[in-house]
Amino acid sequence: MKTLTYTSFLGIFCLVAELLNLRKLLIPLVVLGLVVIGGLTYADLNAESASYFHDMLRTDKFSVSFSLLLLLITALIVSLGQNFFKEDPSKLSDYIAIIIFALCGGIAMVSFANMAMFYIGIEILSISFYILAGTNKKDVKSNEAAMKYFLMGSFASGILLMGITLIYGASGSFNLGDISLYATARNADAIFFIGIILILIGLLFKVSAAPFHFWAPDVYEGSPMLMTALMSTLGKVASFAAFYRLFSICFSISYDTYGWVLSVLIALTILIGNFSALRQESFKRILAFSGVTNAGFMLMAISSIYGKMEGPLFFYGLSYSLATIGAFAVALYVSSVTKSDKIEAFNGLAYKRPLLSALLIFAMFSIAGIPPFAGFFAKYFLFAEALKSGHFWLVLFAIVNSIISVYYYFKVVFALFAKSEQTFEETPSPVYVAVALVAVALLIIAGVAPGLFMPF
Repeated sequence: MKTLTYTSFLGIFCLVAELLNLRKLLIPLVVLGLVVIGGLTYADLNAESASYFHDMLRTDKFSVSFSLLLLLITALIVSLGQNFFKEDPSKLSDYIAIIIFALCGGIAMVSFANMAMFYIGIEILSISFYILAGTNKKDVKSNEAAMKYFLMGSFASGILLMGITLIYGASGSFNLGDISLYATARNADAIFFIGIILILIGLLFKVSAAPFHFWAPDVYEGSPMLMTALMSTLGKVASFAAFYRLFSICFSISYDTYGWVLSVLIALTILIGNFSALRQESFKRILAFSGVTNAGFMLMAISSIYGKMEGPLFFYGLSYSLATIGAFAVALYVSSVTKSDKIEAFNGLAYKRPLLSALLIFAMFSIAGIPPFAGFFAKYFLFAEALKSGHFWLVLFAIVNSIISVYYYFKVVFALFAKSEQTFEETPSPVYVAVALVAVALLIIAGVAPGLFMPF
């Protein structure tokens, strides 16, 4: 509860900071604030579960762990904004405030104990992303991305709300505990199961899973690169945490009804994401389709709902987010020099900026699942639990596709050593280097000692 409260006040502070002429100190103060909130949140990691506002919000190990991860992601993203917003400093406080409010939505999504709070959290996060996608007002692609995201997201939110309405109509409550009791009684009528399907559709859109993934490549490509990094990390982790929290508490008893549908969608998501990424020439579109593939992997946590999937899902979200942020930190420098997000823009970077190139290689290796980086163990933990739940064919399918995915990750790696006339004489921002270093260092530590990052 206090995490959400303090984070909300931090967002308000960002708006007030403009009036106090604290623009130059804003980002360091916000990062410091997120670190302090993270420390206060960590103190509750092993505390007993507690509910607030008539059980609208609940703090437990799950919510505290994912809140800490969201705070870490936001701190790294905000740090990257120090140099990213230098061409439009007058809007700095507005952009940072919206990022913090998106974080508030994410925290609500991992802490809800009531369907109303679940929906409010999703809408706070989504509306913030609609705005951030269109922050580059002079770029037609950014405007197009914001409009597409808004229209598609609005339809998905409507479907999700209809599903929540049907669940309420059947169970007579928005409270997760009451809904779970209704489902356990095994007298649920057809309206209840239709509500589950509608909620499933809405959440599949939010996590960019097939066949509801079509918005992601265009939105990721058109949005400013920093906002793409935010959406592909904060948005995905918060959405999957909410997805798991809702289905593990309320709908696990009904899994046999929708389980086979989810298994087919997981296979379809992995397949479409993989083979679409193979032919992409844009760095952002590669990571967009990579995000679709990884959404398929993380959906295996939902399909194995009877197992102990909190830990593997958390570790996968951590490793995927750190690797993505590390890759985008390097891409931000390259795009600032070349004004392009194509793979060819990375040509020759290894000869001019070997440190940045090494960090990008390590980040791509982790996303690909190559040991000893955290991404390998994230997939191992996830697949191992899925096997225990009896999803042998799905795990085998995922492993084969993981091997195939190495090809398009290595397209970026090979480009670093290609000959190019680009000199990369411009010195990279120390912030970009520092964030990439922190992200990759955590990936290595998590790969060597994964137990340190497994709170469950």
